[in-house]
Amino acid sequence: MSAAAFAPALLRWYESDGRRDLPWQTDRTPYRVWVSEIMLQQTQVGTAAGYYQRFIARFPTVRDLEAAQLDEVLHLWSGLGYYARARNLQRAARILVQRHRGEFPATLDEVMALPGIGRSTAGAILALSRGERHPILDGNVRRVLARYFAVDGFPGEAAVERKLWALAEECTPHSRVDEYTQGIMDLGATICTRANPACLLCPVNAACEARQNDTQRLYPTPKSRTARAQREAWVVLVRRGNKVLLERRPPSGIWGGLWGLPEFPTRQHAAQWCREHLVGSSALQPEEPLKHAFSHFDYEIKPLTVRCAGKAPALRDDDRFRWYDVEAPAAVGVPKPIATLLQRPRR
Repeated sequence: MSAAAFAPALLRWYESDGRRDLPWQTDRTPYRVWVSEIMLQQTQVGTAAGYYQRFIARFPTVRDLEAAQLDEVLHLWSGLGYYARARNLQRAARILVQRHRGEFPATLDEVMALPGIGRSTAGAILALSRGERHPILDGNVRRVLARYFAVDGFPGEAAVERKLWALAEECTPHSRVDEYTQGIMDLGATICTRANPACLLCPVNAACEARQNDTQRLYPTPKSRTARAQREAWVVLVRRGNKVLLERRPPSGIWGGLWGLPEFPTRQHAAQWCREHLVGSSALQPEEPLKHAFSHFDYEIKPLTVRCAGKAPALRDDDRFRWYDVEAPAAVGVPKPIATLLQRPRR
């Protein structure tokens, strides 16, 4: 196991086999790298690429993002999930414009102080856009280092994380840091994958302890498994012609700030709300449930459809409610499972 030999071998591999045609690798500014790094948290490159291109086309600079309506930001994020990332992007953009004249600050600590940016993301932004030497430790890098050095223990544990950070620091070279940073992320994403790593193609396999001992499957040590939590909710599809009533969700929690369907803990609560708020409505009709998996729990959505000839004054278009035309949808953020429900054939 040689930390000194790690970077040279990785850089040679990156020169010949690294990814150089990703959309965020053109015109590498801190802003463009930042947007890509946030999108790539919890999202595969193939999925993020299209979202990134649409996002940058609409918000080419941090000032464009800062001035945008949150609804439009969330609309362009719809389908990527983990919507707190999008809300934090705009919060950070406002801080950059108001406190830093629209420029990224110079120090790692200042970048880490921005909403939604941790140590690894901050390091990646500065390394990739400015060539500054900062180690990173995203999920791909954790996996590479845990296998190369046979680091026991779940990486989420403080002591294990400290050890991995120390190894990341030791392996990061003092030159060509941008190439090294992209290279080690590429290695984890394309070669040292979670399942079935392509060890024969790995540039550092000769010194990888997991490879030498055929224990790649043991690293990183997985978190102790617990039964996934199960949650359910009843939602009401209030239809009026081509339009469906949407309600803005609270700013935090599941799908925070997006537009969803009125949601209730029980069918009885949903029925009571309809009696109190809808005028000239039909009887509630149950629809086929829809299941959606979040990272830590499974969510079952139980739709109830009601057709409404009129509407109560409290349900006019405002900041809380919106009549959403399914055939000519507005540019607002709608969670993917809700969009799926809205596109179901009407009965």
